[in-house]
Amino acid sequence: MKLTFLSVGKDRSGLFSPGVDEYVSRLAHTAKVTVLELPESKRDGVQAKEEEGAALLKKLGPKDTLVALDERGKLLSSVDFAKWLGRQQDGGRDVAFVIGGDEGLSEAVRAKAGLVLSLSAMTLPHRLARLVLVEQVYRAFSILRGEPYHKA
Repeated sequence: MKLTFLSVGKDRSGLFSPGVDEYVSRLAHTAKVTVLELPESKRDGVQAKEEEGAALLKKLGPKDTLVALDERGKLLSSVDFAKWLGRQQDGGRDVAFVIGGDEGLSEAVRAKAGLVLSLSAMTLPHRLARLVLVEQVYRAFSILRGEPYHKA
């Protein structure tokens, strides 16, 4: 299984990248992992969202199941998310997780998504959301393997 984490913008603070790197290295034992940071659009509003959305969609592979991160998406428990991810793995699917820029995700990205997922009812900074997402993917695989990392 291949996992791709696509996001718009970079972690300029340096706060979250070390955590993302740690979980990516842990996930590398389970799947091929790619983390791509795309540049933010120079445009504003809807134009930025559309431009960034088109750039994100161009990075998807033919076997990718797209998961769009959006605060209006579906809230899943860690166990339910693990079950969903396990079904993708069993079906031979690759999974691409997409986090938009400051303007959010375009409707084209949301429409193509196999799952629109919310990490929280609260709004999270995009870089923090990426760290939480990568940790939850790692947790999902530990649940699927029955490892003690996840305590229900």
